[in-house]
Amino acid sequence: MSRIGLEPITIEEGIEVKVDKGLVTVSGNGKEIVVPFPEVLEVKIEDSVINITRKNEEKQSKSIHGTIRMLINNAIYGIKHGFEKKLELVGVGYRARMEGTTLVMSLGWNHPIKVETPQGITIEVPEETKVVVKGYDKQKVGEITAKIRSIRPPEPYKGKGIRYEGEYVRRKSSKSGVTA
Repeated sequence: MSRIGLEPITIEEGIEVKVDKGLVTVSGNGKEIVVPFPEVLEVKIEDSVINITRKNEEKQSKSIHGTIRMLINNAIYGIKHGFEKKLELVGVGYRARMEGTTLVMSLGWNHPIKVETPQGITIEVPEETKVVVKGYDKQKVGEITAKIRSIRPPEPYKGKGIRYEGEYVRRKSSKSGVTA
């Protein structure tokens, strides 16, 4: 039984939610997110509260119940407040800057790395070694942040690379101290 799926979702002021055949459309502030849901779930809106129920007790409907509830909740929260993730560039000469809507990073290679900003996402560089990714869609913010991090993930010997803010990188001892 999904405990998360049974919790009601309150619709915040200024947010409009519509339910059509298998789609929940959340809009407000000129933004819109569409969340599809399977036929085994039923979404009802009553007095600015959304309730999600299962039509049967099969394993598939139980497993997707809480997930769909959180996707709808994240869509409402994202349109009202937005999401952000922060990255840190750690390493000698590792720098980032914005050129228009393109993130340009120097990461120790002989060429700069360029990342285009997708629609609905804002990338900011408050300092040379910090990157902030903001947006109203939690999945897109996480995907772009992971894509940027995967360009140069932190390595365990010196800790150099791109990491999430506050991420702990487990360090290894150097290989030079090993004798045969």
